[in-house]
Amino acid sequence: MSKKSGVVGSVIEEKRVSNRINRDQTCPMLLRIFVSSGRHNSVNDFSRGRVPGNEFQVHTWMDVTLKELTQLIQVADKETRRKDTYFDFALVFPDTRGTGYRMRDIGSTCSGQKGADDEKTLTSCRFQLGDYLDIAITPPSNRREPATYRRR
Repeated sequence: MSKKSGVVGSVIEEKRVSNRINRDQTCPMLLRIFVSSGRHNSVNDFSRGRVPGNEFQVHTWMDVTLKELTQLIQVADKETRRKDTYFDFALVFPDTRGTGYRMRDIGSTCSGQKGADDEKTLTSCRFQLGDYLDIAITPPSNRREPATYRRR
C-alpha cells in the first residue's frame, strides 16, 4: 500500500467516525421492524393502514448498523442465534407515485460471519423517518439468494 492510499484510508475512517451520532445526547427513534422466516413480507401487507402481525419494535438511532440490528433480534429470539443464519434486510417505504408501499433490498448479515453489509447504517441506506424495516431470517439449511427490489 502506498503512503498516499494510507492517508486516504485514514481520512475516510476519520470521516466515518465523525458521522456517528452521540447516543448519550441524541434521543432515539422508534424503528418498526417486521420479521419473517425465509422470505420477506409481501408489500401488499403494508397497505391501507395495515401492517403484518410479526412486528418487532426497537428504539435506536439512525447510525445503527445492520449487524447491531441483527444482534438485537438475536437477543429477543434465541432461534436466530444459530451460526450461518442469514438476515436479509429490506426498506419498506411509501410509494411516491401511488397509494401503496415499495420495498428495496439494503443488505444482509450472517450469524457467526463478517460480511460486507455489517457496517451499513440506516442513514447510508437512505432510511427516512416513517419507513419500515422488513427482515427475512433464513436458517442455515434453507438459504436461497434474496430477491432484489427496485431502487428508490
